[in-house]
Order: sequence, then C-alpha cells, then structure tokens
Amino acid sequence: MQTVTLDSSLEGVDQGEALILDAARRLGFDEDALHEIGVSVRESLVNAVAHGNRFNAKKKVHLMLSEEPDKLCIEIADEGAGFDADAVPDPLGEGNLLRQSGRGLLMIRAFMDEVSVTRREPSGTLVRMVKLRRPAA
Repeated sequence: MQTVTLDSSLEGVDQGEALILDAARRLGFDEDALHEIGVSVRESLVNAVAHGNRFNAKKKVHLMLSEEPDKLCIEIADEGAGFDADAVPDPLGEGNLLRQSGRGLLMIRAFMDEVSVTRREPSGTLVRMVKLRRPAA
C-alpha cells in the first residue's frame, strides 16, 4: 500500500489524481474506466479539500492506494469535522436538480464498484473506493 500526504489545495487535488491515474494505467484499465476513476478520485479529493478541510493549509489530505492485479483500492481521508453521507440531500430529488453542488457522491457511487464513507476518529472523513479491472472482451 502506498500512502501520500497532500496539501489542502487544488494543486494537491491535481497531484493525487495524477498519482491514481498513473497506477490505474499500469494496471491496464481501459479509457472508460480511467475516466470513471479520474472523476471519482477528483470529486473525492475536492470534497476533502473544500468541504472537509475547508482549504485550511494546516490540515492535510491522506491518500492511500493499493494495487492488486484485478482491482485498485483507493482511500481518501481529510482532517475536517466529518459528515454523515446519508444526510447529504439526494441531488436527483425535487428541489435539488438545479443546485450547483451535491452530485459528487452520486457520481462516485455510479462509477466505482465499491464505495464507503465513514467518520474518522478523532475527526475527519474516510472515503474508500474500489474499481475492479474487467478482462478485455
């Protein structure tokens, strides 16, 4: 498992996304899967930086990556107050369709094969994502 500590900045988001996409390419994910992984990782990293750490330069984002022959496991943790993923309003619900935010978790859940969002102790949120590599048809 590889662990990287990123700054709570958009540069940190870019660095983390590039690291994950490099690993996914090495594992042989196709272009569609690379797009799905990239969107999911970027959304999660932006959430960690903006909503979790609130761009606080003293707080970090922790990125853990585990490569296996048939899957990529990604964990992204912030040092913020934490949140309840079940309490996030449904972006497809009435009254939410025109909101500018709230679609990140929906996309992550749609694009990744496994997703969990848990609170960290003493603070923060941990998002764990798994993308399975399917054999070429």
